[in-house]
Amino acid sequence: MKNKPYALYEVSKIHDLKELVWKKVNEMPDKTAFTYSKIKGKTVEKTYREFLDEMNGFGTWLFMQKLQNSHIAIIGENSYEWLLVYFAIVNGGNVAVPMDKELPKEEIQQLLHKADVSAVFCSDKYSDLLEGIEGIAIYYMSDISEYICEGNRLLTEGRTAYMDYTIQDEKPCCIFFTSGTSGKSKGVVLSHENMAEDIYGSCSLFSLEGNTIAVLPFHHAFGLVVSIMMAFHYGHTIYINKSLKTIRNDLAIAKPQTMFLVPLFVETFHKQIWESAKKQNREKMLKCMIIISDFLLKLGVDIRKKCFASVREVFGGELEYIISGGAGIATEYIKQFRSFGIEILNGYGTTECSPCAAVNRNYYHKDGTVGLLLPGTEVKIAEDGEVLISGKHVMIGYYKDLQATQEVLCDGWYKTGDLGYLDEDGFLTLTGRKKNLIILSNGENISPEELEQEILKERGVSEVLVYEKDKMITAEIFPKEEYMDDEMYFSQLIKKVNQGKPLYKRIGRFSLRNTEFEKNSSKKIVRYKVDRSSNPLI
Repeated sequence: MKNKPYALYEVSKIHDLKELVWKKVNEMPDKTAFTYSKIKGKTVEKTYREFLDEMNGFGTWLFMQKLQNSHIAIIGENSYEWLLVYFAIVNGGNVAVPMDKELPKEEIQQLLHKADVSAVFCSDKYSDLLEGIEGIAIYYMSDISEYICEGNRLLTEGRTAYMDYTIQDEKPCCIFFTSGTSGKSKGVVLSHENMAEDIYGSCSLFSLEGNTIAVLPFHHAFGLVVSIMMAFHYGHTIYINKSLKTIRNDLAIAKPQTMFLVPLFVETFHKQIWESAKKQNREKMLKCMIIISDFLLKLGVDIRKKCFASVREVFGGELEYIISGGAGIATEYIKQFRSFGIEILNGYGTTECSPCAAVNRNYYHKDGTVGLLLPGTEVKIAEDGEVLISGKHVMIGYYKDLQATQEVLCDGWYKTGDLGYLDEDGFLTLTGRKKNLIILSNGENISPEELEQEILKERGVSEVLVYEKDKMITAEIFPKEEYMDDEMYFSQLIKKVNQGKPLYKRIGRFSLRNTEFEKNSSKKIVRYKVDRSSNPLI
């Protein structure tokens, strides 16, 4: 199919997450919903029916513990048990509070109290994070099978209150804490309706046509709602990757057709591909094959699957799509992966939007944009260029923070803080963050992200941050290893970037750093923690 507009995909509408599970059980009870590897490489499969039965058993046990209308946290690595706990919590009228296991112990305990958590389910690996905490009941995921057995026994006795519970889809069901790249975390309150609307809209734009592997952390909305719930709604098997240490082996087992990733993962895979080619002295040959393959593709001849079979084996051999979100991705990665026969479709959203607001489609996409708006989503661009979003997937508000809520929600519109524009075809393009704008003394506004993307294209740059210091645009660069001490290279690089730009838009100086920038668990640079007092080289 040519890259042009076409009808939305037909998917069934859902109203809450309980209906999400029941629909799949009614349609395909014996199909494998989840699969994962245990110790010694044994693969476990769970059907949709098994997932529902275990959810009901566990949920019934929750009710018998008087955990009703409660806020219940989850702390742990990606696992089947994590998902089971989450769905059992929210489908019994409780509010789930997914926690980032990588946060410091003190911050985690502070956030648990901030969210009024009364109980927490934790994996054994992270039990130390809860040491000394008071007023919160602690349970461990390793005991879940016992809880399910007890719940099943109660069900045989006729204790069906959990199963009979009717979801109120407009009430809170989840609190996601934002990663906080520029300040303290806020608790985003989402309802069943918010997430159900987002699942439906995402599935209407992008058609999942095969199995997936869940790599992104479940405590993030992108990792949970998009890579789990959207795939679940389409009825394809989801392989759960518990640790990035096993990702190569897991990809070989899962053989995903689609992956949901943040740009850092894409960049890492890209780096591994070229490092492998270099070690095998096949770098020049690979570049030549790309040129030949791209040329033939323009003539309608597609040899990518055969030509780049060894590259595609890195991802299990069957990968066709990568949905990239969470941050901007350079078009060079999109084009090169396309050369390998893997389409990277950039999307956009925020936790406050449950999280997806736009995504490029399977057969209708534009490089450099974040795609088309989800059905039911409205966008308007404010006078200052800020993107405002309205729709049923927009959050209820920030938990116990009326001031912060009122600052971003106004007359039904969510102020994203992102700058951008819609083109004549309805594709959304982002140009930067409003709060990151550099406002010069002459009144000119500079988007640092625009300059950062240009610098990142250069081969010697691993990471970069652009900001204003002493009324001058400064670029702070973390070089790739082989360029770490090459100051002359970066002097020439800055001159190249500045060429043809108006004076006010030119980078006045740069500095090099010998360590990566600090990042949050979404792999975004935490801008406000960057020390801007270091002396630049020029």
